[in-house]
Amino acid sequence: MFIRWRVDDSDGSILDDDGFLPADTPPAWGSEPRDERLGRLLRKARDLPDAPGVYLMKDAKGVVVYVGKASRLPDRVSSYFVPSAELGAGKQPMLEVVHDFDVLLCETEWEALLAENRLIKDTKPRFNVRLLDDKTFPYLVVTRDEDFPRVFVTRDPASHARARVFGPFVNAGALREAVSVAQRVFKFRTCKLDIVAGDPKNRHFRPCLLHAIGQCTAPCADRIEKEAYNEDIEHFVRFLGSKRSSLLREMRKEMEQLAGERQYERAAAIRDQIAAIEKLDERAHTRDGWQPETEIGYIEPQRSLKSLARTLSLEEPPRCIEGFDIAHLMGGETVGSKVCFVDGRPFKDEYRRYRVRTAGNDDFMAMREVVSRRYREAGKGNELYPHVILIDGGKGQLSSAMEVFRELEVRPPAVVGLAKKEELIFLPDRSEPIRLGRENLGLRLLQQVRDEAHRFAQHYHHVLRRKKTMGE
Repeated sequence: MFIRWRVDDSDGSILDDDGFLPADTPPAWGSEPRDERLGRLLRKARDLPDAPGVYLMKDAKGVVVYVGKASRLPDRVSSYFVPSAELGAGKQPMLEVVHDFDVLLCETEWEALLAENRLIKDTKPRFNVRLLDDKTFPYLVVTRDEDFPRVFVTRDPASHARARVFGPFVNAGALREAVSVAQRVFKFRTCKLDIVAGDPKNRHFRPCLLHAIGQCTAPCADRIEKEAYNEDIEHFVRFLGSKRSSLLREMRKEMEQLAGERQYERAAAIRDQIAAIEKLDERAHTRDGWQPETEIGYIEPQRSLKSLARTLSLEEPPRCIEGFDIAHLMGGETVGSKVCFVDGRPFKDEYRRYRVRTAGNDDFMAMREVVSRRYREAGKGNELYPHVILIDGGKGQLSSAMEVFRELEVRPPAVVGLAKKEELIFLPDRSEPIRLGRENLGLRLLQQVRDEAHRFAQHYHHVLRRKKTMGE
């Protein structure tokens, strides 16, 4: 059984790819008393695999209304449906609408935490209050473009494009504690000073307290050569990628010695440090795409918008850009996505997904349907168009969108297509595409919009496909 995703404009049907009801379809809504419904869900919950994972509560239309995580799925999910369940003011009303649930099995608790975070941000269930904001899990960054690289924790790795980025990590407190412990060994700097090797001013600079307590080699005060400092940094990077067993062995030996000497407070402190270092393994990688909205490369918005205006011959930089993509989910359902960028930055309140009703797997027809539904009112003059509309695809996809606009009373100011691979820009009134250098800021902005539309359409699907659900 795969988790089935419901998006905007759901018509309430729950059909398989052949149009039939799945074998495990629950009784029709309203056909069973409340207690009977909750009892059915309780029995289903107790039969779940004894494993960590994410659960998705759904209403009678199949729309996800709540997403949660569990270290043991049977215990956590069944706790919602026992007669004595007290879920609090925020979640208690959920029991009145939950008709079924699905689960996503995970290998570890920290992976379940990342999956929960991702799914809540993508689906925005109405009973999830926490994690609906833009807060993300932190990353560890080691800079590359400085003579003396810095090490620091951040939630915005995209603003450090040339750095080495590790994470995301699921425990911010443990990450900061682990960095503090590692600094005692590798003595890297964490300050924001702009330190240039060979600058004579360095010799007269007074280092901070970290140097005095032996936790920094003080490159700011010319106390270490550039080559030696960078060797320490490379050792630290290898430490992050290893099992860290040698350091942990030394720390455990010290902890046991302190405990034997009845220095219990110091032993407890080292015990906590060991736990923090072990939690360095509770992390994903940027290639896994758990937080793509924070990991996309940083582009200076105003310069990019000016560059795009020159490319498209616009009178002024566009403030609002909307991008569209089409995705096929679970091999059958076709979904269109729309993302919105304002002043060169994602504006997520205006993101939308559309379940395509008539096009099947025909991308051209799907694009035509989604564009028509999005701009129906703008075409009547009842709302404004964005300054630029970006269609993911080449000449064919752009032509499909333009067929819609030619039938409307009011036309949009600018519509472009962006083809993958060669990254060519297609315009409706030009027979030949525009070819720009890969470093062109206007092109990079369009790529960012296109990639975000693709992510928004596909990422939920990728999360579900990454794992097989129960019964498979």
